[in-house]
Amino acid sequence: MAASNGTAGDVSVTYQLIFAQDMDAGLSTKTAVSVLTSLFFIFVNCVMLFALGSKRVFHETPRYILFGHMLMNDSVLLLVSILLYTLAQRFLPIPKSICTLLVLISHCTFRNAPLTLALMSLERYVAICFPLRHCNIATPKRTGIAIGIIWLLSSINIITDIIFVLTVNPSYLVGIILCSSETLFLFKWQLDKYQGFDVLYFVSVAVIIIFTYISIMITARSVSSDKDSAKKALRTVLLHLIQLCLCLTSFLYVTIERTLYIMTGTNSSLFRNLRYLNFLIILILPRCLSPLIYGMRDEAVWPLFKYFFCYRSGKVKPSVNVH
Repeated sequence: MAASNGTAGDVSVTYQLIFAQDMDAGLSTKTAVSVLTSLFFIFVNCVMLFALGSKRVFHETPRYILFGHMLMNDSVLLLVSILLYTLAQRFLPIPKSICTLLVLISHCTFRNAPLTLALMSLERYVAICFPLRHCNIATPKRTGIAIGIIWLLSSINIITDIIFVLTVNPSYLVGIILCSSETLFLFKWQLDKYQGFDVLYFVSVAVIIIFTYISIMITARSVSSDKDSAKKALRTVLLHLIQLCLCLTSFLYVTIERTLYIMTGTNSSLFRNLRYLNFLIILILPRCLSPLIYGMRDEAVWPLFKYFFCYRSGKVKPSVNVH
């Protein structure tokens, strides 16, 4: 970090040099595995989105609208992440304007994930703790507005940086660059701002999910009827909490990579292998598995997903029973 002069330019250069590697057979294989894995799960997400789009009831149920948003968001994040990773591995420069757009999309979709989890937990909280008011509170229109607010909150930080960079250097978008997440970092205070926003995001989301979990747990123990729905909601919110922990590890991705770089050095084969595992396990796999896990647990979505994933091999299209 450029602590001495207050700039972050050397950070970006350092990481560009880290990725400058010869594409030997081993590195090509690793890149292919990452790309194919991501593309496969993007395909899975698209099939699940198609399954959600095949029934009108999914369009009118807030929790399925949120689930569809999560599928879309994680698919875009996977696609952009693997694109940036491949460009970095190949050491290919791209126009600054395209790089800025990719960084913007990556930033927003990455931070949408915990905010979406918080919204999904709140929807389950309303459904269990205020069942008579759920239809009035959690409507499709309000769900759409809430998703819009999520995108607004996730984009404020990066948009202010883009405006600041263009103000300082109006010709910034002209030319080509080795794209990285530090592209828009001109000063160290911007990095500190990012860390502050990330802490605020996760503390807020963690408080919301823990609050909803405790509230649903209390309700599940106190009510004499519909205990099964309360228990299912409790397991769902617990799954949200676990997914939040996975999101937190994803936010530590860059920190882990920097630590590995300091400990092993950029020319070390051990560093390259550990960096690849860090990228695959910490950044990619949680985004691949979480939508599939949600889909497998849902009794309404899973039969439809299997029907479409197997190219409509079943004789009869499954019926949908939303609880």
